[in-house]
Amino acid sequence: MSDLTKGEIRKLNALKKSIGDKLGQKAFDEWRKANSKSENSDKVADRIVSILSSAEDIESLNLGAKGYTIYKSRGRGGKGIKAVKNT
Repeated sequence: MSDLTKGEIRKLNALKKSIGDKLGQKAFDEWRKANSKSENSDKVADRIVSILSSAEDIESLNLGAKGYTIYKSRGRGGKGIKAVKNT
């Protein structure tokens, strides 16, 4: 039970209270299995990490709490890549 989040603990306790300990635990286990997040990683995020990690002179990179949005130019007037800080 130590690997549960606060919300999951609340859900488990509510189920146990409403339908009993054994049935509540069983229902919670089924719900958690059905709603577990798969470990599918984002291909774009992996690509960004590989590009940034290949830069040898950068020891650390702090993108801030809100991060940045990266735009790739398209069309006739665009040139290169643009990064904008999210506010």
